Amino acid sequence: MNQQSTCLKTVAVILPSLDPDHRFADVVEGLVGAGFENIIIVDDGSDEAHQKWFDDARKYPQCRVLVHEVNKGKGRALKDAIAYVHENLPELKGVVTIDGDGQHLLGDIIACGERMLKEEDKVVIGCRDFSLPDVPPRSVTGNRFTSAMFRLCFGIRITDTQTGLRAIPAQFLARFTEIEGERFEYETNMLLQMKRLGIAFVEQPIETVYDKEEYSSHYNALKDSWRIFKVMARFMVHRR
Repeated sequence: MNQQSTCLKTVAVILPSLDPDHRFADVVEGLVGAGFENIIIVDDGSDEAHQKWFDDARKYPQCRVLVHEVNKGKGRALKDAIAYVHENLPELKGVVTIDGDGQHLLGDIIACGERMLKEEDKVVIGCRDFSLPDVPPRSVTGNRFTSAMFRLCFGIRITDTQTGLRAIPAQFLARFTEIEGERFEYETNMLLQMKRLGIAFVEQPIETVYDKEEYSSHYNALKDSWRIFKVMARFMVHRR
């Protein structure tokens, strides 16, 4: 069995989603077509108008849809899916978390999973190239700021602090369900707690994909930025 086929069989893909569109269906179809055997989807409080996308996903035996009756946030969705894998699929070697808007290419998802299997005891962070001209300015500014803060305040050198493409070995899943953060701040806190717990990471270069016409995000620039700032400030205080 080669590395790619091992990844497809032994690594679960986690896909949190809120009010998805056709791009979500494209992502699911791509994962199924590639041969992934375990796709864990979280409907994080989507309204009735968007249920058709989850119903379509349920038709695939590879997909399991976990449901939040109300929106609980990306962090809670990720933690619930990670807990599901840890408790119900103990034979798997890890998970890859992705976004459902098509920004993460299938080849990069597989590459991160394969890299995790090779590294074994490291989290794999899929890192985008923010120097490209089509990257939204808010993404460039936000990532440059947080990357600088991580380097100067915490001694963490990381290219992409905001990426949703991450591969996590099975041995760390239980710990990752205990990390604080219910919304976007969870992904920031994950990186900080990895530093505290001594969990190493490696960066995996990935393609930078943005749909200029349909690009959208549930990220609230004010509220979520404030939550991320509080997480970083709290970690800084507790380190002293």
